[in-house]
Amino acid sequence: MVEVRYFAAAADAAGVLEEALPAVATVGELRAVLIERHGHAMARVLAAGSFLVDGVVSRDDSRVLGARVDVLPPFAGG
Repeated sequence: MVEVRYFAAAADAAGVLEEALPAVATVGELRAVLIERHGHAMARVLAAGSFLVDGVVSRDDSRVLGARVDVLPPFAGG
């Protein structure tokens, strides 16, 4: 199981602030599951957003997941 937390536009797209997902091993697998579960709105967020995997920002689909992943939308500004 991996705990997935959503922030800002990602939470809006998911319709929840967090959920637990079984049998997801990599960022790429998680991306596919999230798009399947939450549709086009989530796909738009993930196209420009990133994942925080155990405290490390990643957009690498081969990155192995830990116990918690935060789905971060793109942020404005610098």
